[in-house]
Amino acid sequence: MTNKRWVNRPEGSNWGDFGPDDEQGRMNLLTPEVVMKGVAEVKEGLSFCLSMPLDLPGGNSVNPKRHPPVLHPTKQDGADYYNFVWDQHSRPGSTDVSADDLVVLHTQYSTQWDSLAHFGQLFDADGDGVPEPCYYNGWRAGPDVPDPDEDKIVKAGRLGIEKMAETCVQGRGVMIDLEGHFGRERVAVDYAMLKDVMDHDGVTVEEGDMVLLHTGWDDMLLEMAGDPDAAALHSSCAVLDGWDTALLNWITDSGLTILASDNMAVENTHYPGHPEDDHCRLPIHRHCLFKIGVHLGEIWFLSELKKALRVRGRSCFLLTAPPLRLTGSVGSPATPVATI
Repeated sequence: MTNKRWVNRPEGSNWGDFGPDDEQGRMNLLTPEVVMKGVAEVKEGLSFCLSMPLDLPGGNSVNPKRHPPVLHPTKQDGADYYNFVWDQHSRPGSTDVSADDLVVLHTQYSTQWDSLAHFGQLFDADGDGVPEPCYYNGWRAGPDVPDPDEDKIVKAGRLGIEKMAETCVQGRGVMIDLEGHFGRERVAVDYAMLKDVMDHDGVTVEEGDMVLLHTGWDDMLLEMAGDPDAAALHSSCAVLDGWDTALLNWITDSGLTILASDNMAVENTHYPGHPEDDHCRLPIHRHCLFKIGVHLGEIWFLSELKKALRVRGRSCFLLTAPPLRLTGSVGSPATPVATI
């Protein structure tokens, strides 16, 4: 298969399958029929917020490059537009009081989505023997995802998070409860282990489903109340084993549209014993974001929903989880909602 941007596509990828200029990846599988499957899971009308407070984890020890949001008042006629009494300014006699603010926000500090421009690879897409930085479906660093230093702009021209937002991200969600089987032990879950969990709990994943993994990391984070113990967090709770080929094949073959977790990165961020000839640090990110167009969600609050589903003997629900329609961003905060 060839395309105007690439001659080679990565092994195991679906580049071009949704069209030569596709920027939505497996979001294309969220058809009206899939949305209706999600709607059919609403039995009681109970809704659950799946976002952590966006000022958690707290500090930047968990991820040094990301910092908590900072709020500032906007300005009106040189004054803070916050508890702003109009009578004291341009509207004598007014009884109005107003407040307005702005936020300095790291888009992937807390509950978040990764766009398909968040993680790419050096790959010889044009077949000239020289690997170049590129992203899902062959979109290139530089022409399509500009370099801030060289191009003097921070705005992805392709694969920005707004492309995900346009799909509305609504359909059937499926919960897999890893904490219920592994507790808070740090364990790398391969396909065989995941299948055992799913078989034991009667969980099935069908094409178009959005898969959520509960590990218990969210409860740990809340217990730390904004003062996180990064070492404890990074050595606790289940993570997916991205070096397990069978697991990657399942992600592809299941037809899932998104993969989200209550932890940071979904997968193990410090892999021991990875293949000597493979220098990728995050193989699930590579597989999902770079190869097959599956968006990843991280640091979601899943414990309340997990408990409600378990009491009812259920694993499925309606999930509505769009990111901000923030043009050109490579990630976004999220406030997902599950309804059962």
